[in-house]
Formats: sequence, structure tokens, C-alpha cells
Amino acid sequence: MVSVAEMRKQNVIVPEEFAITRVMASPSRPGLAVSCKKMFSQLDGGRIGAWVDSMRASSPTRVKAAPALAPSITAASDQEYDGWVEQHPSALSNFDDVVAASKGKRVVLFLDYDGTLSPIVDDPDRAFMSDSMREAVRDAARHFPTAIVSGRCRDKVFSFVQLRELYYAGSHGMDIRGPVKATKHTKAKAKAVSFQPASEFLPMIDEVYKALVERTKSIQGSMVENNTFSLSVHFRCVEEKKWSSLAEQVRSVLKDYPKLRLTLGRKVLEIRPSIKWDKGKALEFLLESLGELIKQEVHHIYHSIK
Repeated sequence: MVSVAEMRKQNVIVPEEFAITRVMASPSRPGLAVSCKKMFSQLDGGRIGAWVDSMRASSPTRVKAAPALAPSITAASDQEYDGWVEQHPSALSNFDDVVAASKGKRVVLFLDYDGTLSPIVDDPDRAFMSDSMREAVRDAARHFPTAIVSGRCRDKVFSFVQLRELYYAGSHGMDIRGPVKATKHTKAKAKAVSFQPASEFLPMIDEVYKALVERTKSIQGSMVENNTFSLSVHFRCVEEKKWSSLAEQVRSVLKDYPKLRLTLGRKVLEIRPSIKWDKGKALEFLLESLGELIKQEVHHIYHSIK
């Protein structure tokens, strides 16, 4: 595992050839890699259709179709989905294996927010979690150290969850804090965990946010969300015929900011600093921090809907 000291040194700009791709772990399209550099070259060359295809591919409809048995899904897609499930088995279906693997260790629970603790909704500001879900998370936190790792702004996620005993990692793990109140899992006088490896990018992120809001305001349904250390351009409510216009506007802003990288999520364009940090690094940081606090080998469980 990477040490905390080494992680604190990793807020270094990644060379472009290493910082432009992201693997999308979607059940309907596993292993889809999206290249920001390739997308921009397609826009420059007039092949906007290929860029829009990438946007479409990163926003699968499989989840919505599944309850109705997805009659329109092709056999090839079914095989691809089954292959993904085989490589990523359900923890609930293999719970005995999870229990066996955790024997003699301290269990640590990591949760995503959107699509895991709350439903996916058209308006990201209304992605509220239910009271019953909040109580379930509160109950889990009584037994295990629990963290929420999200691409959202940490303060925004906290405003939704409202549980002070949790660890929170917002902005794709670039804003880590918690817990605000002491729990039985930490020492009474332990120093609160806090880490922000991309602080130097705050002025740039704010500048790009203002530019994107101005450039995209004419595209109905689009929304730019400031996640503090990253930005999200939502196109869930944008007509597909307007996606190319949205892509052009985003590209026109980002071409002047080579230290930022672009990735695709479910109906969202994600913009973040090109540093060696992501949700995986945030998990490693929290695990090591927890290991130092509880002085016991940990077994982590991460649940996310992608």
C-alpha cells in the first residue's frame, strides 16, 4: 500500500500521455476507455459524431431496461453484461465469502453516494437519500468505520447525508475529512483526518466553472456543478441533438487549460486536475489513516453503482 507520506507528495501534474484516459466500469459497457486528447482531436477535425458516440456509450440505459427484462437488448449485449457480472460478483450473493475474508480483521465500509445511497435523478441538487437509508448508514457506522467517497462536493454530500460520524471524500477523493465527532472506532484524542491534494488548483477550477456556466447557458437542460476540486457538466436533461453543441462549448473552454483532464460518467462530463489521485487513492489514504488510528488489520468493502 502507498504510504501517507508518499500520497502527500503526489499532487504533481501527470504527463499528458498518462493523464487523458479513464476506464468506465459500467455493467453494460465494461472497460470503456475515454480519451480526452482523442476527443479534442475529433472536435478539431470536425468528427463531432465520434465524440457524441463516446458520450452516448458512457451513459448506458441498461439499468432502466433491466426491470422490464430488457427485450430490446441484443444477445451480444447480454453476453457482455453477463461477462461483467462474472468478473464482478455480488457481495450479497457471496456474503459467506466476505465474512470469511474479514475474520480477525476490522471491517471498513466505503460507499458511493449517487445511485448507491440515493437514486439517480434528473436534478443533481435533488438527489436526496431516504430516512430509512440514512438510518441504515448510521447503524452501519455504529459497527464499522464508514466512509462516503463521491465525485460530488464534500459539503454537498454531507448536506444530503447529515451524519457527523462518517468519513467523507468528495471531489473524486480530492477533499477528505472526518469524522467530525469522535466515535468508538477512533481514539478520543485522535487528530481529525483531513487531506486536500489539489488545493493549488482551486483558483483554476473556479475560473473554468465561471467560463463553462457562461458558455453553456444557451444549451437548455445543461447544468454545471462546482464540486470544489472538480467540475461536472450534466447533460442528462439535454436533447441528444444538442450534445455536439455542448461538447464544442466544453472543448472551447478546456483547450486553454492543459492541466485539467476530462472524463465521462453517466450523462455527465467530469473535469478535474491532472494529478495522480482518484477515488482509489482516497481509499488507500483512508485505509492507512484508519490503520494508524485503530492499530488493527482492516478488511475494506466498497459499494458503488457504475
